Amino acid sequence: MPSWVGRNFQLLTISAVISTLGSAGAVSAASFAVLRAGGSDTDVGLIAAARTVPLVLFLLVGGAVADRFPRQKIMVAANGLSALSQALFAALVLSGGARMWQMAILSALGGVGQAFFAPASQGLLLANVETAHASRAFAVYRLGVNSANIGGVALGGILTAVFGPGIALAVDAGSFVLAALLRSFLNIAPSVREKPVSGMWRDLREGWLDFAGRRWLWAIVLQFSVVNTMVVAVEAVYGPQVAESRLGGAAAWGIVLAAQGAGNFLGGMLMVRWQPDRFLYAATLAVFPYALPAAALAVAVPTPGLVVVMMAAGCSVQIFGVGWMQALHQEIPEDRISRVSAYDALGSYALLPIGTAVAGPVASAIGISGALWGAVGLTVLLTAAVLFIPEVRRMRREQLGDAAAESDASEVPGDALSTSSENE
Repeated sequence: MPSWVGRNFQLLTISAVISTLGSAGAVSAASFAVLRAGGSDTDVGLIAAARTVPLVLFLLVGGAVADRFPRQKIMVAANGLSALSQALFAALVLSGGARMWQMAILSALGGVGQAFFAPASQGLLLANVETAHASRAFAVYRLGVNSANIGGVALGGILTAVFGPGIALAVDAGSFVLAALLRSFLNIAPSVREKPVSGMWRDLREGWLDFAGRRWLWAIVLQFSVVNTMVVAVEAVYGPQVAESRLGGAAAWGIVLAAQGAGNFLGGMLMVRWQPDRFLYAATLAVFPYALPAAALAVAVPTPGLVVVMMAAGCSVQIFGVGWMQALHQEIPEDRISRVSAYDALGSYALLPIGTAVAGPVASAIGISGALWGAVGLTVLLTAAVLFIPEVRRMRREQLGDAAAESDASEVPGDALSTSSENE
């Protein structure tokens, strides 16, 4: 096993895979639970919003807390809250007496847990990866998590179809318990960062100054506030409509989305080996293919062509993701990474609820083809604009430890992938 696969990294990766396996399937299970309790499509949206709103509201607080106190303890506590909310949700569904307001409250508790967990998790992962092997480690981590996401969706669908949504939700609760147990075994040395020396508002202000003071950082987050919205609108709203009218329905769209998952896997495999020197420049160039699915849908590319396009887009997602994690790891001080990650997440995802809400009306106003080309144009223009930022083009990989990285390179394919396989 290569030297960079340390105990903490293994535990963080394995626990992330386990919790992702449960959570990926719980999303659709919660929707079916609402519908089987007599809820409407609007109720499904409201329950989803009940989770999203507190997630957005508490993200910054979660980032500040994660930079003040032990991140490991925050992650374990957040997992415990998520496990409790999902266990109660499952119990209500299995009892047959679940009400909408009860499900909304429990979904909101899960959102709060995620708001505190995400910044702490990002900070702890970045703090436990050696600089010389950062991109390779991030590639393996993302490879495991994305594989778990694909498998979790399938597992959740099977459990919901065979046993009902209550069992799928209970499995998710169990996955949080197991993940929390594994994270409790992390060997994290205490640091000065863990001793609060200032107020919460001052911490948030310092995080904002770190965020706003780096042009490459806020520009890419601003870019993705729109790009992520376009991607979700295409995959969740426009794609299914085109599939229904031109491709033969849900089965064809399922194949297309599965191809994207395959592309994620191939991209992860690529980034285990490829370590570009100007990694942020390479990552930004990889955003251009994000526009391909919308363009392919707009020109009525048949299903086989869409499969190829979605694989390319899925591969690009991994290239960008690894480069972005590398940039945060290299450029942001360890004692502020959780706060910066919280601003990153808030900026990147805050527009998603609005985007999905207006996607339908926009398509009604200018036609679905016009909406798709609009998504293409915004993605391409914003990505091209980011390339004008000198730091994006010039940021280079730190050379410290490259000799060690070279010496481990021959070990990576077998050992790194076997680590990911064991995690599954």
